[in-house]
Amino acid sequence: MLNLNEFLKSLKCAFRGLIHALKSEQSFRLQLIIALMVIALAIYFRVPAIKALILGMAIIIVLSFELVNTMAERIIDLVEPAWQDKIRDIKDVLAAAVLLAALGSVIIGLIIFWPYL
Repeated sequence: MLNLNEFLKSLKCAFRGLIHALKSEQSFRLQLIIALMVIALAIYFRVPAIKALILGMAIIIVLSFELVNTMAERIIDLVEPAWQDKIRDIKDVLAAAVLLAALGSVIIGLIIFWPYL
């Protein structure tokens, strides 16, 4: 059975994490600003609902990948604070995942917004 107090506590923790990311992660802030601009353009151009949904999913994927990247990098720094090539490689692959999601989102955005430009 769902415990409402536990759920609300979990929700509070999630929002605290989101606020922390906004305060401490420049990449997350930049991606959020771009996401808000995309949403504004979608509203301005009256993008059809299905295309707006696709844009929304692309935005959520990029922002989520950025949060996972941040979390993983911080865990790595706690476990192995000394810089090593293996650590660099892991962090580079994490960043590559965010990059792929962002590039995919740019392609999706271009396809959707092309008729309006």
